[in-house]
Amino acid sequence: MKKALAIVTGLAFIVACSNSTDTKDTKEEASTTTAAAPADPEVEKGLELVGKSDCFQCHKIVDAAIGPSYEAVAAKYPDNDAVVDSLAGKIITGGAGNWGSVPMTPHPDVSREDARTMVKYVLSLK
Repeated sequence: MKKALAIVTGLAFIVACSNSTDTKDTKEEASTTTAAAPADPEVEKGLELVGKSDCFQCHKIVDAAIGPSYEAVAAKYPDNDAVVDSLAGKIITGGAGNWGSVPMTPHPDVSREDARTMVKYVLSLK
């Protein structure tokens, strides 16, 4: 089930980030691609926010890259308000030490609400 969700999520990201100039077709493809995924609007919004940011430069869904994979983050942390707030803070202010010596770049332009939504998406990958 996790792999199917990861595949659907990856496909949704690819569709969302395609270089198509026809945004109507892109939106229709994205909605068709994500139709098999659970219809949780907050998780879908989190994926959209992650896709629009620079997150995928350092993180991948399944495999570790510069930073940990999103599946590894989801496996490490429980899904509760305290964890969501803590990880949202790390998105905004950056951090280091929890996953090795490479620090996470701060994202001060991300709102607290958007950071929480992004974290909820990541934690949904359990």
